[in-house]
Amino acid sequence: MDEPVTPPPPRPRWVALAPLRNTAYARLWFGAFVSNIGTWMEAVALGIYVQRTTGQAAWTGTVAAAAFVPIAIVGPFGGALADRFPRKWLLVSTSAIQLALAALLAALFATGSPSAPLLTLIAFANGTCAALGFPAYQAILPDLVPTEILPGAVALSAAQYNLGRVVGPVLAGVVIGTDRYAAAEAVNAVSFLAVIAVMITLPLPRPVHHEHHDHLLRAVARGFGFVRREPGLRINALAMCVNTFLAAPFIALVPTMAEDVLDTSHGTAVLVTAQGVGAVAMAFSLGWLSERWGTRRVLLTMMGGLPFALAAYARAPGLALSACAIVAVGGLYLGAISTFTTIAQLRAPAALRGRVVSVHTMILGSLYPIGAVVQGAIADAIGLRVTTLAAGVALGVVLVVTRLARPGITEALDEPVALASGA
Repeated sequence: MDEPVTPPPPRPRWVALAPLRNTAYARLWFGAFVSNIGTWMEAVALGIYVQRTTGQAAWTGTVAAAAFVPIAIVGPFGGALADRFPRKWLLVSTSAIQLALAALLAALFATGSPSAPLLTLIAFANGTCAALGFPAYQAILPDLVPTEILPGAVALSAAQYNLGRVVGPVLAGVVIGTDRYAAAEAVNAVSFLAVIAVMITLPLPRPVHHEHHDHLLRAVARGFGFVRREPGLRINALAMCVNTFLAAPFIALVPTMAEDVLDTSHGTAVLVTAQGVGAVAMAFSLGWLSERWGTRRVLLTMMGGLPFALAAYARAPGLALSACAIVAVGGLYLGAISTFTTIAQLRAPAALRGRVVSVHTMILGSLYPIGAVVQGAIADAIGLRVTTLAAGVALGVVLVVTRLARPGITEALDEPVALASGA
């Protein structure tokens, strides 16, 4: 008689929340969440202020993009530093400088009306600090959770960023409604204390020092070389380039859509919040989706859905329908960007992890601002609705042509992960 088959143990119902059972990860998550509330208050405040004072989508896109430009220039060096110095102290240092910059903005708004060029310079300085610290933050995550729940951890990190996107604009709408831009900046300055306090007490392994003697440029080149040679990372980076240039600029141009196209003073907060709602919903689903279907299928589905969502957002006639459409755009964009990051972290060896993820942040930091400025300038000439629709159509065309010309190009994402040193 056959022995009875023992059923497998039931999986936790809330797979997406599994990383939060790790105390260190949970502390980092909540600290970053508090900080991101302040960050999104600042982002909304600056976007509305610049749009109202200049009336030009190009300036709005430029100020928003200025914070990302340093990621393209400094980001790779941040990745190299994250692989040779203690990552938590790198994050503490950059966060402290960002605190000081937020305090400076608060003082400028309290004492006068800063110009768009001045705000662009400060945003650039803030972006430089973020570019140096963000690769370290991303490289920390695999040290805090087991590999099997890393996709969920990456998605939850994106969730807290977008929860800040939901809460921050609501708070910003309250204070900006009375033109208290300084208050929004002051809250952002204080919020950096949360992540600094967590990082100081977070136990982390020290970085591998076998490349410490290398010149910094050579260390950066090793990271780029590994991404170029590893097939899955190479395809992942190319897909991220297309997605970032064509789809991401909608984020910077939300104030223009709200203030000029939809002609509503509170529309920016509504649209940013709606985008955050979609992103958070996707983030809490992404761990389960990746576990069930695999990262490759998830990535292709997210990118394939974005053209349709962008088209719906571009054509929505009023604020309510625009908010519904941007929920979908925010969810699909978050799903794509989180999956890019997950693939990079899973395929990168520990000694190169900071540099590998910095390649992806460099892509975001270079192509997002270029796309934002270009689409902003085109929108000033032909209208934002047509510009956004054209971007969605272009993304769809690229995906279809790639599918027809190279049908098996994404199969490299399913190949075994290279965990050797790879340098």
